[in-house]
Amino acid sequence: MAEKDWIEEIKVRGTEAVERIKELVEEGNIRKIVLKKENGDVLFELPMTAGVLAGGAVTLVAPVIAAIGAAAAFLAHVKIEVHRSGDSDN
Repeated sequence: MAEKDWIEEIKVRGTEAVERIKELVEEGNIRKIVLKKENGDVLFELPMTAGVLAGGAVTLVAPVIAAIGAAAAFLAHVKIEVHRSGDSDN
């Protein structure tokens, strides 16, 4: 089966955004993570390069994740848009 790109949208409380993003980064097969307000406005875009995914991914993006946490903490709910590569049945 050929690989394809697909997008998954996850709604979480603002205070839960950092933990969920850390989990997603460690999963792999992610090309980009976009954090949005409930109204669709983009707060952050976090492109995931092959080098970041190769090792220590969470450590390398920790400063960005800290900034995301600071912004999301003031919001009731946020949307995490996950751009993935691979089979969507995984």
